[in-house]
Amino acid sequence: MVQEKVMENLILAAYILPSVLLGGILLGMRLFRGSMSPGILAGFSLGHGLWHLGLSLWVLLVLPLPHYFMESRYLFVDQLGIFQVLIASVVFILAALYSRGYVSHLLSNKELDIENLPVFYIGFNLLLSVITFAFFSNNLALFWLFLELSTLFSALLIATLNARDNLVAALKYIFIASTAMIFAFIGLIILFSITRQAGSPGTLNWDELASLAPLLSPSVLGLSALLILTGLLAKSGLVPLHNWLPAAYAKAPSVVTALMSATVLNIGIVGILRLSALLRQSQIGETFSNVLVGLGILSIGVAAFSMLSRRNLKKLIGFSSIEHMGIMLLAIGIGTPLAVFWMLFHTLAHSLVKSGLFFSAGIIRRQYGSDRFDRIFDIFRLQPVAAWGVIMGSAAIVGLPMFPVFLSELNILIQLGGVSVWLVLMVLFFLLLVASSFAIFLLKAFTRSEKNTDRPVFRTPLSMKLPIYIIMAGVVFLGVCQPQMLADFLNQIVKGLGF
Repeated sequence: MVQEKVMENLILAAYILPSVLLGGILLGMRLFRGSMSPGILAGFSLGHGLWHLGLSLWVLLVLPLPHYFMESRYLFVDQLGIFQVLIASVVFILAALYSRGYVSHLLSNKELDIENLPVFYIGFNLLLSVITFAFFSNNLALFWLFLELSTLFSALLIATLNARDNLVAALKYIFIASTAMIFAFIGLIILFSITRQAGSPGTLNWDELASLAPLLSPSVLGLSALLILTGLLAKSGLVPLHNWLPAAYAKAPSVVTALMSATVLNIGIVGILRLSALLRQSQIGETFSNVLVGLGILSIGVAAFSMLSRRNLKKLIGFSSIEHMGIMLLAIGIGTPLAVFWMLFHTLAHSLVKSGLFFSAGIIRRQYGSDRFDRIFDIFRLQPVAAWGVIMGSAAIVGLPMFPVFLSELNILIQLGGVSVWLVLMVLFFLLLVASSFAIFLLKAFTRSEKNTDRPVFRTPLSMKLPIYIIMAGVVFLGVCQPQMLADFLNQIVKGLGF
């Protein structure tokens, strides 16, 4: 028993150790007026990501899941949590590799002060730790805390650049997300109170709430769920609490937007998935599912119409994130085992494709100093890797055949057909608008040329190209070949959640 507790503590410490170690080293160097080069910091972050991935694979293969930590069971590792942590680990590794060349160029362009470099990399590494513990939280109050910390570190990374607009975007993100999370906190207080009235000492642990859900007052439970959902909608960038997302993504460093879109948004949507699984055990499960379907379709529609007028590439990709969060929310609302299975597959596909798009957009920004289509010329001559990264990423994200998003969207729409054919037609219309928006942008941006052939070329380092190559290969592989091991694992998650 003692050995098990020691092992559990070592596992938790191993997840946080690299971030604490980096913070201690950088603090010590600052006290003694030392410094560390961007390359070393990027290398440390890459090592952190590899350590994190290896540790997560070890946990998956060795520990019986779900596995609870501490007597309070506030932390646990289940199939859903480790799946999301593995996605976060892979994206972080690619982002750390990308940051080696990207951050160096930010410094040379005076967009990032050398004094802010330690702050950037501490926040960058701590964000991975916070994301991990959010996914490993069995207790809703602890989950709420890590959600707030993810907001803080994401905003810190947005604000590290010197532009005033970055600070404004970071503050807008904090204001909207944290205000919504206040409502979620009130919902947690109500939920804790009604569990005490059901004969329990009071709990906010997911596993204990599942057994208590049928005993709770439907009206009070519904109020609590609505308040909690408010905070999770904001964290997922879903309508009507989505306004922070396009501005934050447009202004943040591309390496940060890749990490936020591929991992931070997933925290909120996983919270909604767990909440929906919980409420299915109560009398209000069907009503809550209908609310999710409505909000999902609303998010897809708002994003689709907003994308039509976009001139900024990163804003276009940002609105696409709102659309895809809406698709995931729609699948959760449908609530069939197949819909949830393909929602989980969609989180993987979206994370990979979206990070690749933001990496490609970052190279374009380095070349032209802008994300607007009217500033882009001769891109196939100047930045062919970024050009093909955006083209393949756009084809994948709008759901063309041979790409993984096509598979998940098609199967989610088939499941939606069991609810209403009219809703299927409505979503198909919105998806057509999304595809048209990407096509219009690409035609306007990538067919332009200029007479002046003396434009300086940004020498894209291999560290910025390699993540795009890896993502393109991974996306094509998932589109044409779905490993049976992955399918079995996703089915385990669906079964574990009770769908």
